[in-house]
Amino acid sequence: MEIVLPIIILIGSVAMLMYGMKVMSEGLQKMAGSKLSNVLGTMTTNRFMGVLTGAGITAAVQSSTATTVMTVSFVSAGILSLAQAISVIMGANIGTTFTAWIMVLGGGFDMKLVVYSAIVLAVALIYSKKKANIGDFLIGLSLLLLGLTTLKENANNIPFDEMQAVTDFFVATSSWGYGSYFLYLLVGGVLTFAVQSSAAIMAITMTLCSAGILPIDMGIALVLGENIGTTITSNIVALSASVQARRAAAAHLVFNLFGVVWVLCIFRPFVSMVCSWWGVDLDSTAGVDPIKLSAILATFHTTFNVINTCILIGFIKWLEKLVILIIPSKPEQKDTDSQLRFISGGLMSTSELSILQAWKEIHVFAVRTQRMVGMVHDLFNEQDEAQFTKIFSRIEKYEGICDRMEYEIAQYLNNVADGRLSDQSKREVHKMLRIVSELESVGDANYNLSRHIRHKHENNVQYTEYQEKNVEMMMYLVSGAEAKMVEALEHVNISEDDFHEMTNMENEINNFRDELKMQNMQHITEKEYDYSTGVNYMDIILELEKMGDYIINVEEAVYEHKHDK
Repeated sequence: MEIVLPIIILIGSVAMLMYGMKVMSEGLQKMAGSKLSNVLGTMTTNRFMGVLTGAGITAAVQSSTATTVMTVSFVSAGILSLAQAISVIMGANIGTTFTAWIMVLGGGFDMKLVVYSAIVLAVALIYSKKKANIGDFLIGLSLLLLGLTTLKENANNIPFDEMQAVTDFFVATSSWGYGSYFLYLLVGGVLTFAVQSSAAIMAITMTLCSAGILPIDMGIALVLGENIGTTITSNIVALSASVQARRAAAAHLVFNLFGVVWVLCIFRPFVSMVCSWWGVDLDSTAGVDPIKLSAILATFHTTFNVINTCILIGFIKWLEKLVILIIPSKPEQKDTDSQLRFISGGLMSTSELSILQAWKEIHVFAVRTQRMVGMVHDLFNEQDEAQFTKIFSRIEKYEGICDRMEYEIAQYLNNVADGRLSDQSKREVHKMLRIVSELESVGDANYNLSRHIRHKHENNVQYTEYQEKNVEMMMYLVSGAEAKMVEALEHVNISEDDFHEMTNMENEINNFRDELKMQNMQHITEKEYDYSTGVNYMDIILELEKMGDYIINVEEAVYEHKHDK
């Protein structure tokens, strides 16, 4: 037990640190989730602003994964260019070094009094519900610091002198020169990929170096490996995304690989320089203050990423060309109508950010149904046989896309709901599922309209000039309501005045439908057109009115969501 218990405590404290980092990141992102995307979308006007944006967001949410995955999603959606994404990812690499400094500061003091006081406050905030996000952040930070404190206290209790095999491994593998560096670089990369947390591997590295078990230069080699391992996440996320998104993820890997290559060329001089800043001799670290050794690792991590960014920031265009060569376009990938834009890369690092991306995808869904309305109008007025068939086929294709989008977005939202969500977010997901269902009904209504119009076309049904004008008017009213719906979903917001306007538009559609139904029966009775013509005519009018119902249902859900906040 003298050997087993310290090892269990070591593993448990690392797990506590990882979970604390996750909860802290989620708490921050819940507080600022919508603001993060706005910042990322607007503060990338040039490469320098992109770097600052990436660094700032990553330092704020303590998750480079959140920043890189969000960036990949935005590239896939066309909001960020590849060059802008590369600059943001460079900044994310700098921002993630802030985590190491938290560990240094947390390991330099006995944090227990602060930690337990913060936990008491956090629990009170969580149960108050109004400040639950702040409570989540404090709980996460407390667990992170408690994990660090436990790591520090436990490191000296591990009887490495009784674990001869472990000691022999570190001794043997630290004397191979550059072979040792490559080995530890590989180990760092594999471990980071395996646990999906560079913070956890950094904590273990600091613990081993502070305890004098692992030489500082081997620890730095592990840190370099962590830089490679952490890029795997964004590349995995991008596998199912667009070509541009895969290129952005590949740029992340190329950027870090380039940094590892140049720093290995001057490894010992560079590490010696960093050690000298703390008054430490690289070849004589025995007896050095453990906090200094941790600070050396953090300093190297920050210096390496800052210098790497400074070197490559002037070559973003070249880096862009390189990843385009590595991942070329394919002809079949040019048509993106049938592809999801924002959520094809999987869930974001937190459910709150995933909800934000899902809203964007729902807006794309609405835009596609709006295109269908335009196609139906074109179909109604088209006389050329070949062009009529082409438009009908396109509507049919879009109806299939709508069915697929409904299923994929709903499935995504169900996965989001499995995460840690506030009561408000759960209600939001419920409204989003309702909206997705209504949008699919809009798509179905458009397809049904196209079938009624095809029946008219194939059977050479002739409308009177009065009927033609009424169909055009109904289409105009529904198109206006559709445009308002798309605008509401773009901003996920409807003012009270706008909602009243939309309600009035729906009433106008319903009143017009009722008026036309009465007139239709009168005109059939007066032999102005035959019964079959009247049936086809009313089928179109009634389907348009149904579409208006689906549209107002969407607008009601958005309005309720806005007033639920």
